[in-house]
Amino acid sequence: MSKVQDYNSRLSDPASRKMGTFSYLPPMDDAQIRKQVEWIVKHGWNPAIEHTEPEYAMSNFWYMWKLPMFGETDVDVILAELKACHEANPDNHVRLIGYNNFSQSQGANMVVYRGTPV
Repeated sequence: MSKVQDYNSRLSDPASRKMGTFSYLPPMDDAQIRKQVEWIVKHGWNPAIEHTEPEYAMSNFWYMWKLPMFGETDVDVILAELKACHEANPDNHVRLIGYNNFSQSQGANMVVYRGTPV
């Protein structure tokens, strides 16, 4: 039997908290974030951006950055909005969401910029 790796994620330590599958990987660089945005656009999903303070990351409520980008297919526009949200809220987590029109649900949801824990 293989050994399972333990991730020291504790509620008492905001820096250790994990948010979804990608949070167990090293932070994404710009090229990797671009690939995720391209995938969302390729599947015809609507991108949206949200942000929140690290201490409230486990809450169901995140602040919406502008409106969802319904029908946006320009990857550079979406990346510019992600960057603008991060620059306007440098201490907040920023996540990218891909809304699936057909299932009317989130098809993708990932934190692309991690804020500074309190």
